[in-house]
Amino acid sequence: MDGRIGVWHPLLGRGPAQASRQAAAKLESLGYGTLWVNEGPGSREPFAAAAILLAATRRVAVGTGIANIWARDATAMAAGAATLGEAFEGRFILGIGVSHGVLVEDRGHTYAKPVSAMRSYLDAMDQTTTDVPTPAHPAPRLLAALRPKMLELSRDRASGAHPYFVPPEHTAKARAILGKDRLLVPEQAVLLEPDPSTARQIARAHMHHYLQLPNYTNNLKDLGFTEADLADGGSNRLVDAIVAWGTEESVAKRVQAHWDAGADHVALQPLSPERPNLDHALTQLEHLAPALALQP
Repeated sequence: MDGRIGVWHPLLGRGPAQASRQAAAKLESLGYGTLWVNEGPGSREPFAAAAILLAATRRVAVGTGIANIWARDATAMAAGAATLGEAFEGRFILGIGVSHGVLVEDRGHTYAKPVSAMRSYLDAMDQTTTDVPTPAHPAPRLLAALRPKMLELSRDRASGAHPYFVPPEHTAKARAILGKDRLLVPEQAVLLEPDPSTARQIARAHMHHYLQLPNYTNNLKDLGFTEADLADGGSNRLVDAIVAWGTEESVAKRVQAHWDAGADHVALQPLSPERPNLDHALTQLEHLAPALALQP
C-alpha cells in the first residue's frame, strides 16, 4: 500500500476503460497513493479492473474494495491475488468481504453465518497452491470488517481491515481490536459543498442504499446511533458523521480524525450531485490535494 490517502470511487471500475485509465493517471499525478475498485452489480470484474488501473500507472497501488467471496471460489481468489501481486509487486492489495444478504441471494447463494463463511474461505485460500512465482512482498489481504468478530478475524487471519461507511469513532474501536501491527484502511465519503442543506441532501442520496443493509445499520447502532438517526434518510448527526462535507480544510480535519483514531490509510470517496460523476470527483480531489499535503 502506498501513501496515507487513497481514492475509493465506483466509476474507477465501471464505464469506459479509457476514462478509468486517465483518471488513475491523474490521481497518481496528484499524489494519491492507492486506488480502490469495488465489486457490485454492473461493475467490472475487480481483478480485471485493478489490472487496467495498474497497467495505466507507474507507482500507485490498487486495491479491491472489496472482492466478493461469493463471486468466485477461494482457489480463483488466491490465483487472482497471486497473479496481480507478482505482476505488479508491491502495488496490489487484496480486499475481500462477505457482501450483503440481498446481493448474495441474487447470486443464488444462502447468506448465513458470514464470519464462519469467511473463516472457511480463508482456510481454503491458504491451502491453495499456484505456479505463479512468489514475489518478495506478497499482496496484503484485508477483510471488509465492521463488527468485532470480523475485525478479530482480520487481526488473526489477514493483514488488516478495510471498513466502509464508518466514522472515526469506528476507526478507534477497530484499532483497539486489531492491535498495533495490522493495517486499518477506512473509507470516508467526502463532499466539497459548504451549504449545509445542499450537502446533506447529496449525502442522504448517497446513504440511502446503505441504510437498507443490516450490516451497516447494525454497526451504526453499535456506535450509538438510534433508530431515529437511521430513519428518513438519516439524521443530521448521522449524515455529518458519515459524510465529511464543507471546505477542503473540513475534509482534511476528518481525515486527521481517522489518523488520530488509528487509521493507516484513508480511502476518500468524493460524492457528486444526483449520481456518481468521475469528472466531478477528480475536480474535488484536485482541490483537496493541497489541503491534504499530497506530494505529486
